Amino acid sequence: MGRRRRNLFVLVTSLLLSAQLTAAQSHPAPAAPVQLSARVEEYMNAAVRADHFSGSILVAKGGRAVVSKGYGMANYELNVPNTPQTVFRLASLTKAFTATAVMQLHERGQLNINDAICKHLADCPQAWQTVTVRHLLTHTSGIPNYTNFPGYERSAVLPATHEEVVARFRDKPLEFPPGEQYRYSNSGYHLLGMIVEKVSGKPYADYLRENIFAPLGMENTGLDDNKRLVPNRAAGYALDNDSLVNADFLDMAHVYAEGGLYSTTEDMLAWEQALYTEKILSRQSLDEMFTPFRNGYGYGWEVTRSFGRREINHSGLVFGFSTHIKRYPDDRATVIVLSNNQMADAGRVAADLSAIVFGGPYRIPREPKAVPTQILERYVGQYRMSPTMIVTVTLEGGKVFAQGSGQGKTRIYPSPESKFFLKNVAVEIAFEKDADGNVTAMAVFKDGRETERGLRIGHR
Repeated sequence: MGRRRRNLFVLVTSLLLSAQLTAAQSHPAPAAPVQLSARVEEYMNAAVRADHFSGSILVAKGGRAVVSKGYGMANYELNVPNTPQTVFRLASLTKAFTATAVMQLHERGQLNINDAICKHLADCPQAWQTVTVRHLLTHTSGIPNYTNFPGYERSAVLPATHEEVVARFRDKPLEFPPGEQYRYSNSGYHLLGMIVEKVSGKPYADYLRENIFAPLGMENTGLDDNKRLVPNRAAGYALDNDSLVNADFLDMAHVYAEGGLYSTTEDMLAWEQALYTEKILSRQSLDEMFTPFRNGYGYGWEVTRSFGRREINHSGLVFGFSTHIKRYPDDRATVIVLSNNQMADAGRVAADLSAIVFGGPYRIPREPKAVPTQILERYVGQYRMSPTMIVTVTLEGGKVFAQGSGQGKTRIYPSPESKFFLKNVAVEIAFEKDADGNVTAMAVFKDGRETERGLRIGHR
């Protein structure tokens, strides 16, 4: 799963469209363990208060956990707290395990990643004849992503076999010739799971347990289904009007090898540390997995640079859960975030925790201030930021939103009454008033510096 993002589109101008979190609060060079723990605790407590974060996090250096702690509840109705032993659905963090299984079979000569997938799949459509296993691993197959199809959320609650899931996309035309472009596709990893089963002669869950989980001592990791009783399993939640609610039901057969595993932060650290060894794959295969093919994607991992360091990461998002893992192999540092609130931005949390580790800039999550509705109403209106950009500010159900011309609507949060901020980006908005208290203009600040200013339309 993953890549089914909430609309975090930033408003106002092209500058803000590309804005990423930068230093609204900076800290000195890498912290000592005691400082690191204190800063992580400060950050996570703020994330719980401001963003309803719920889950478990783990920060490791040198292969050992420096911080490992749960926040919020594994089950809010039963008042069961999250801990390092709480079990979460991994969503698309599953893909790295699927890719590893494929590479094991490649090493053993049971398949070749350059094989055409039709060699290993029955009733293969003509359009897939030139698609290879490598294309599936790297999201370059051109096979459309079934989780992007209209009505996916409705169909995901219904029981389905793997073949029935494949039937939803098998007759769709390829979106591009195989290998020529990158486009994230859960469909491809669903097919990889079926190939693992066909080639190994074992169910996907059994293969992973025997060849990855058991050898690494990952006793709390496995393929989820809706009937299995899983000790310490977290319930999944979402947000509705800033309140936690139970997440929508998902039949787990839909997510399978693309997003169906569950685990704990402790098991995930054991998995991550094994990637420095040859316990489950040869160094040659591991190096190949971590070499980007297109758009920075290798085999089940994204490869990039952050804080001047090589970063290997992946995110996941599935009904009720948001997950992320970041590896910094040259520093032997790891950040793992598993949340049972699907609206939590696990990737943002992991990035900020990484910034704490390396002394980079990060921002403590902020809580909005309570401002009376009659005051918020004063800011409603249109503001001309440029000849082609008008920002419309609205008040809906006590919440303030801003929408730039041709852009998505974005919520802005008061702090204090005449100033507002956006979550997850270092952007603030200040409304200006005349001597009579009438709102006359809106100014946009990035990292404390004014970048745009617009007069209110209709004000004289």
